[in-house]
Amino acid sequence: MPSAFHVAGPGRWGAAGAYGEHGPSPSPPERNPVPHTPDPEPTTPPADWHPSIRVTAMPADANPYGDIFGGWLMSQMDLAAGSLASLRAKGRAATVAVDSMSFVRPVTVGAEVTVYTHLEHEGRTSMKVAVQAWARDRHSEAEELITCGLFTFVATDDNGRPRPLPQVG
Repeated sequence: MPSAFHVAGPGRWGAAGAYGEHGPSPSPPERNPVPHTPDPEPTTPPADWHPSIRVTAMPADANPYGDIFGGWLMSQMDLAAGSLASLRAKGRAATVAVDSMSFVRPVTVGAEVTVYTHLEHEGRTSMKVAVQAWARDRHSEAEELITCGLFTFVATDDNGRPRPLPQVG
């Protein structure tokens, strides 16, 4: 299935390195591909992706700086991806890996967050689900990409053991 993403380049390290001016200054890391980092950044969610969850970010989900915790957002993304994985597996599916996660911009309290999912790849028992989270101000139509990631799931039986994905069609 085609993807709206590419592999990103290395992260940005300031001239002082990862530890600032007073600590060790390691060399920048080797190219560490982060799949599913949009380029260029899209301005609307992909048309062929499924809107899986919509939720309002609340004050209880915020850190001391007023932004929403990344862990809260990651859990929403896992729930959305799990919904698509269970639908495809026609039963239980367990998250076995978060292959990549890129936090593009912070989420503010009161923002409406919509999580979109797309089945990227299927194996015999496993599948990769690409996820994008978009936010909009409650009084606006404009959405912004806030986070993207790639989750791996395995279809499981009632005993938690891997089972083949059912045939499609």
